[in-house]
Amino acid sequence: MPVAGKKKTRTMFEGLVKDGSFKWLLGKKSYFDEEFEEMENSPSAGKNFIRELSPVANLVVRRCAKILKTSSSDLQESFNQEASDSLKNPSRYARNLLEYCCFKALSLKAQMSGHLFDKTFRRLTYDMMLAWEVPAATSQPLLNKVDEDVSVCLEAFCRIAPAVPIIANVIICENLFEALSSSTGGRLQFSIYDKYLSGLEKAIKKMKSSSDSSLLSAMRLAREEKILEIDGTVTTQPVLEHVGVSTWPGRLILTDHALYFEELRVVSYDKPKRYDLSDDLNQVVKPELTGPWGTRLFDKAVFYSSTSLSEPAVLEFPELKGHARRDYWLAIIREILCVHKFIRKYGIEGVALDEALWKAVLGILRLQSLEDISSVGPIQNNYLLMFNLCDQLPGGDLILETLVNMSNSRESDHGNNSRPGNGMYSISVLDMVSDLGFGFGTSSNSSNESRIAVGEITVGEMTSLEKVVKESKNNYKKVVSAQATVDGVKVDGIDTNLAVMKELLFPLDELRKSLQSLVYWDDPWKSFGFCLFFGYIIWRGWLGYAVALVHVFIAAFMIITRCFSQGRPVTEVKVVVPPPMNTMEQLLAVQNAVSQAEQLIQDGNIILLKFRGLLLSIFPQATEKMALGLVSAGLILAFLPCKYIVLLVFLEIFTMYSPPRKSSTERWERRFREWWFSIPAAPVKLERDNKEDKKRK
Repeated sequence: MPVAGKKKTRTMFEGLVKDGSFKWLLGKKSYFDEEFEEMENSPSAGKNFIRELSPVANLVVRRCAKILKTSSSDLQESFNQEASDSLKNPSRYARNLLEYCCFKALSLKAQMSGHLFDKTFRRLTYDMMLAWEVPAATSQPLLNKVDEDVSVCLEAFCRIAPAVPIIANVIICENLFEALSSSTGGRLQFSIYDKYLSGLEKAIKKMKSSSDSSLLSAMRLAREEKILEIDGTVTTQPVLEHVGVSTWPGRLILTDHALYFEELRVVSYDKPKRYDLSDDLNQVVKPELTGPWGTRLFDKAVFYSSTSLSEPAVLEFPELKGHARRDYWLAIIREILCVHKFIRKYGIEGVALDEALWKAVLGILRLQSLEDISSVGPIQNNYLLMFNLCDQLPGGDLILETLVNMSNSRESDHGNNSRPGNGMYSISVLDMVSDLGFGFGTSSNSSNESRIAVGEITVGEMTSLEKVVKESKNNYKKVVSAQATVDGVKVDGIDTNLAVMKELLFPLDELRKSLQSLVYWDDPWKSFGFCLFFGYIIWRGWLGYAVALVHVFIAAFMIITRCFSQGRPVTEVKVVVPPPMNTMEQLLAVQNAVSQAEQLIQDGNIILLKFRGLLLSIFPQATEKMALGLVSAGLILAFLPCKYIVLLVFLEIFTMYSPPRKSSTERWERRFREWWFSIPAAPVKLERDNKEDKKRK
């Protein structure tokens, strides 16, 4: 490099340090000063500085170049050759170049054993997020901050973290960031990020040691199951299994295929019971209440049932307060159950099966790592486990379908020897876990040739998975917003709720009164005009058009209302609150409501029993009349066109109480009531259940 060029580069770096662009690095002064001096004094200083990038991005790209054993300028040249024209757009060039260098370096670094446990690797991934926020030379520098104050935003985390699949994935990265940054104002600091990765390291070591041990070795041999969690080994925190009337303390073990419970004997554990989570056994896993002598007092248990069990099992997790322990186990059991449902539904096998299982396993490891961070508040377990989350998100099934399609397309690309893992894509899950020292199941080979070398993130673009996840989460926000309005309008008290319902049904009640007035001919001219108008519509066969026109009028009303109500506050429903009732009045109101409900049920039973009596000819004369009426109705339906039937029904209903027919209608109603009351009900015999009698004894 010419002396003048080297002097110019050195002067530029000195100026950046003086004007405060690197003040955020003071917390790591010795570490970065060394790097600055190396950049200034290196003969290849010009090759390691890209003018389009910010100082922070240049440092990160230089470190990526070191990992790849090349120079920053060579990386830039490689990007210019491989990237499409859209990726090289000046407005996005710096960030896309940075992502390219990061993905390429992370893919290589992740192939080194123990990379996740390397503190320099942790710092590198965090600095990549910092650089992602200010990638271009024109970006605002991170001024007047020491290392402890530097933090990264949600967008940077969601772009870089999923490039290392064990740290995060596209589906849960937003929820994970919210959990990590809940105590730091919505921005993630390195100290918490480092604790999170340290927790991941512990969780991985724990899983490896448990899975490599002799624990359950005989039962896990066929499937090569990995032990994910163990509970009940501490006497102060047992796990209780309730089956029928028996209760046993013991040890609970979760693998990636099943749940095992070992009953605790005097000095050892009994042979484990296996609750299979991988087969299609119509399993039901849900929270359950337990208590002494069959009472339902404590919300601290998990209910499990399947077609392979004669009676369900209830696993209780006693703790002094709350039910966080139970919620954690409920979430991880459901995650394994959901991933196997996903595998069965889409017929996944081979490499894709291993990939799906490992995504569920990594989610559980992330959940375990968060438990070590004291600054993280209450954890919403289901939101951090991707298969659980997809089961709850609107459009979650579309996310899973996209995962399957991406996996199929990658296998197709692999079969055609067109591996796109050239730095434009992040590393895959299987490559990551293989380099962490884990083997694979029997469904796939562990050789590099059989694995998928492409992840879920691509440089400068949103993958199909990212798009469908974004759309699903936007819809979920709408659901949450709508649910907030629902929760806000809920009121207490039977009388108040009845008052609200009466006010909401007021338009329908007014419509009912208007129709009733027409039916009873309170205003003969209106009733006559109504019958004539609608009778003509039915006669001409325009009834379908009339119904369609009503729908159009309603839609037009809604659109006009929307246009004229934009920017205006929503009209509230005004309800006159009834006088407050004391406890005794509330109890009497409830008793009255129960009595009315009981009376309605009784009346319904009487009607059904009378129809049964008619069918069984308990009262022959009534049965004969009923049969004659049914035959007449059948003949009319068979030979008379539908249009005329509708017209006759309409005229019958709306002329029943007209002046010429009113007296005859009242006479026929009286005869019908007399006939109905003369029909006896079919007999009913009540018997006691023998099982209930035995239980009471």
